[in-house]
Amino acid sequence: MFVDSHCHLDRLDLTPYDGDLDLALEAARARGVHRFLAISTSLDGAPNLAEIARRHDDVDISIGLHPLHEVAVESGGVEPDSKTIQECADRYGAVAIGETGLDFHYDSVPRDVQRRRFVAHLEAAHELELPVVVHTREARDETLALIREYIDPKVGGVLHCFTEDLDMAREAVRSGFYISLSGIVTFASAEALRDVARQVPLDRLLIETDSPFLAPVPHRGKPNEPQWVVEVAECIARERGITADEVAMQTRANFYRLFSATAPDAQRDNPFG
Repeated sequence: MFVDSHCHLDRLDLTPYDGDLDLALEAARARGVHRFLAISTSLDGAPNLAEIARRHDDVDISIGLHPLHEVAVESGGVEPDSKTIQECADRYGAVAIGETGLDFHYDSVPRDVQRRRFVAHLEAAHELELPVVVHTREARDETLALIREYIDPKVGGVLHCFTEDLDMAREAVRSGFYISLSGIVTFASAEALRDVARQVPLDRLLIETDSPFLAPVPHRGKPNEPQWVVEVAECIARERGITADEVAMQTRANFYRLFSATAPDAQRDNPFG
């Protein structure tokens, strides 16, 4: 069984499924994908994500505010503090905090705002003892420094949609993090990332789609969807000289180890009563 450890189920292009998310998830299940972590990009979107999880036993959610998300329109420009993030995570039964992090490629959100926002999420993750889902782009040193300062390695987190080099991957692993590979690993230009796929210990890898973004080859250019996490696993398997089933089995075990509240035998409170 495959796990899509990072997908935006509230943002999928459902045109091929007549607008029905249930059909998109059924298409993924038919290919052996049997767990989905629906990732939050804004606190205002949490009720919708929670409703998706309520309707599907194999969907879990995170709670967070993306580093490049504008809050001015939705929340009056008020940045959420750690307590607000914690309360939202508790209310909706989140199994992780994020996605959060630093993205210095664009300037749509000032870097000092991103830093404060990232720290608030890291503090919330620490208080709740939940793993954190980290987005990082062109912010290697600051991302690693903040992870080292705030993260308990026993709880850890994941650098999602990883696109950095092997050295950063190794540093993150030493800090208790996992490395998640997306459809980018299948791109012809991504040889350095395939080196990461070959060399990071298999027990520290996750797979994801980041759908609806970054569809893997041979679907590149189309809106991505959860069922195509299989192509990511197949690429990693080819690079490591193992089977896709082995990749599925180990990344699934890794997922349940990191996001322990999702494990089949986990005792979880039902936030919906």
